[in-house]
Amino acid sequence: MSRSTRAAGRRSAPRANRSRHRTPRARTTSKAIGLTLLSALVPGSGLMMGGRRKLGAFVLTLSVGLLLIAAYVGLTRRDSILAFAVSPRQLLIATAAVVVLGICWIWIVVASHKLLRPVSMTYTGRLAGSMFVGLLCFGIAVPTTVAAQTVMAQRDLVGSVFQSEGDSKSATRPKVDKKDPWANTPRLNLLLLGADDGVGREGTRTDTVIVASIDTKTGDTSLISLSRNWMRMPFPEDSPLHKVYPDGYWDPNLGNVEQPEYYLDAMYENIPKQHPGILGPTDNEGADVLKVAVGEALDLDIDYYMQVNLAGFRQIIDAVGGITVNVNYRVPIGGDYGDGPGSNSHKKPSSYIEPGPDQKLDGYHALWFARGRYGLSDPSRQERQRCTIHALVNSVNPATLVTKYQQIASAGKQLLRTDIPQEILPAFIELGLKVKNANVTNVDLDKSKNFPTGKNPDYEAMRELIQKAISPKSKPVASTPSTTATKKPSSGTTTRKPTTKPTVTPGATENLNDACAYNPAASGN
Repeated sequence: MSRSTRAAGRRSAPRANRSRHRTPRARTTSKAIGLTLLSALVPGSGLMMGGRRKLGAFVLTLSVGLLLIAAYVGLTRRDSILAFAVSPRQLLIATAAVVVLGICWIWIVVASHKLLRPVSMTYTGRLAGSMFVGLLCFGIAVPTTVAAQTVMAQRDLVGSVFQSEGDSKSATRPKVDKKDPWANTPRLNLLLLGADDGVGREGTRTDTVIVASIDTKTGDTSLISLSRNWMRMPFPEDSPLHKVYPDGYWDPNLGNVEQPEYYLDAMYENIPKQHPGILGPTDNEGADVLKVAVGEALDLDIDYYMQVNLAGFRQIIDAVGGITVNVNYRVPIGGDYGDGPGSNSHKKPSSYIEPGPDQKLDGYHALWFARGRYGLSDPSRQERQRCTIHALVNSVNPATLVTKYQQIASAGKQLLRTDIPQEILPAFIELGLKVKNANVTNVDLDKSKNFPTGKNPDYEAMRELIQKAISPKSKPVASTPSTTATKKPSSGTTTRKPTTKPTVTPGATENLNDACAYNPAASGN
């Protein structure tokens, strides 16, 4: 056989390979579009139907494997997820992985459509297919971008607020086992500071000082509010500050009178100015001063602090969509008595938050609900602050976190300052989940008896009340069932109808659901 004859034979004989690849493409444009959609929902299926069976089987197996691994980790390895979510390095890797997966997904959709579309297409069919593929790619690119941005926002938040133990300095932070931080800590005492450094004010005042004492086993939490005008705040004998103020933080030369510059809310600003570096290396000497003094005053070991900037607090309330509270009396917006540290000239409130049940407040009004004090007592202000914290905890849900996390993270960077190290953040998140579903109570320190004024609080009596309130309770003795029928309580978390607030014995704990219920008989005085 001549060379020309053999060449003609090769040209005339169809290749089996090409024949197999043409068969799947003998379909309509609409069917190809439908199969392209299926390939986007089940990555790898389009490649298999288009003739690339080995590649398609590999992609499909990989996709199913990743889903199964994600399901397994999500259901059984929550600790690993929490550790992952607060590690800046791992979050950076996660961001890159999300972007790579998104690009691969888009490539699979485009490649599948090229294999599935008919060989001969009209201009209209080709345009329709291209537009549909473009929409699918856009639908993949948008959530991928949002996911990557959310992971980066989390990384930015963790890195900005929480420093690693080696990169930060604290004169009061405890040493704990990173693997099990609460092994020797039955109760975690967290100092919550609300700092006021607003427009027109010089320096920083800690108007809000609350201790959250948390049972690390159950998450049950007791909130203890301190009055801003307490004087003679004590220091432990082994503290350098005790040598300077052996009788507490006040000036005996001024006599037994109100001394605004020696109030609790002035310590954060004044002591670091008067005695810089007295506690040793620290990133926030004012907070460390308060940890030492508050711990001694209440006979509690204060482990960490969280300082809240009021401007950031307003932003985070807006980010979560507002909070719902019961307003029992008129709460002033603005107003200043014109005395005390940081005060301006005397002026009356510009307006009021009017009473009413289940009021939805935005960040601006929630901030004034928590801090408004013109014409009202300090205890009523402290109670509103606790109710604001309670409402904020209850308002955060998975849907809000998913849809508004970037706004929340951005506000959180401006909101928080803390000495909690990155290394124990997973344990803190676990504890926070317990707190959300546990009992949160208020400890009444008996103002009328123990601090009718701020000049000389009875810290010893308050210590006894606190120890009694947070000590482990014995199991109650079973009582004889009553034969009187009782009405089944409603499942709601707020009380719409006016109720009579139960009388609380000084020193006893009061559930915040009761304390924050709608009770228009309350006066705020």
